[in-house]
Amino acid sequence: MQRSFIQRDLLEARLPWNATGFTVRLVVAQLVHCYDWELPDDMLATDLDMAEDLGLAQSVANFFRSLGFSNAQIASAVRVTPQILFADVEMKLRPKIKLFQDLGLVETHLGKFFSRNSTLLTCSLDKKLIPSIRFFKKILGNSNEDLFKVFNRCNGFIARDDILKLSTNIEYLESCGIVGSQLSKLLTRQPRIFRMRESALRDLVARVVDMGFSTDSRMLVHAIHTLSCLSEQTFKKKCELLKTFGFSDNDCLVMFRRTPGVFRVSEEKMKLGIEFFLNVAKFDKNVLVSRPIFLMSSLEDRVIPRYQVLQIIKSKKLLKTDRSFLYILEYTENKFLEFISRFPDDVEELLMAYKAHLLHTSSEEEENT
Repeated sequence: MQRSFIQRDLLEARLPWNATGFTVRLVVAQLVHCYDWELPDDMLATDLDMAEDLGLAQSVANFFRSLGFSNAQIASAVRVTPQILFADVEMKLRPKIKLFQDLGLVETHLGKFFSRNSTLLTCSLDKKLIPSIRFFKKILGNSNEDLFKVFNRCNGFIARDDILKLSTNIEYLESCGIVGSQLSKLLTRQPRIFRMRESALRDLVARVVDMGFSTDSRMLVHAIHTLSCLSEQTFKKKCELLKTFGFSDNDCLVMFRRTPGVFRVSEEKMKLGIEFFLNVAKFDKNVLVSRPIFLMSSLEDRVIPRYQVLQIIKSKKLLKTDRSFLYILEYTENKFLEFISRFPDDVEELLMAYKAHLLHTSSEEEENT
């Protein structure tokens, strides 16, 4: 049974049984010492150096355990970066771990972080990690939370790419007017933009400008973010979906200019949203053209519950003047609850109608457990 588990984990690590002896030793050491398994007899003879390797791996595994890493987190870290099992704990691993501890990563957060970002432990402390942290902090400010988000999404290219490449792209984006909080948000949300070839980044910005955005527009960064996430084919598919509901090419372009993020919404969510607003709420298409952000709202958690509440209010004739669903939808959560509180005799019923979706979701979750 142990052998089948080892075979499974080797496959998950994408390592064949006929891999080099060194590679096999790495993974076997991981399995033995992370899961406390006994080594199968038929693998004892794979290499005479196995015992020495296992001793090295044991010291690394014990070091991670002393920091609060779970066996699963150690296993995950080693699958991604098996060579860390043979790193010198005091010279290589501890100083790098301490760097992130000093930034605020402790206990379970530390293990979770390095289970996903173990490649960082192969980077030079002085040549890669410290310069990268200084570089990102210049953009992100003092938010270590944002710094960890960037490392979570960028660990691969931090290990591979030169900071100079990132710096060049940042200088170009700043020349386009993307500075301050816009630049930092773009870095945390879509860091792959910063490692693009400069020529590819310039082409992306040119495409955005051709679609009607100016470099002094605060919407430019949102358009760049969206187009960097989508292939041209995917963008066209979203437009084709809109056109099946009667929107024109120009409508699609206007919607993108007003709310670029709407094109990051899944086709299913976009379709269901359009169907509800046009067929149930009876909105004119022009409402969605002027307020495409409605299509980014959650139907289940925001749109439908508010619609149901308004229908109850109207059926009871509680309003002296008609209140458009359009404006109800734009209310903040607090303002909407304040609106409900204006009807004290019916507030309990209205709140029940508004929160019913939460009860329904909770019941479904209980049934599935």
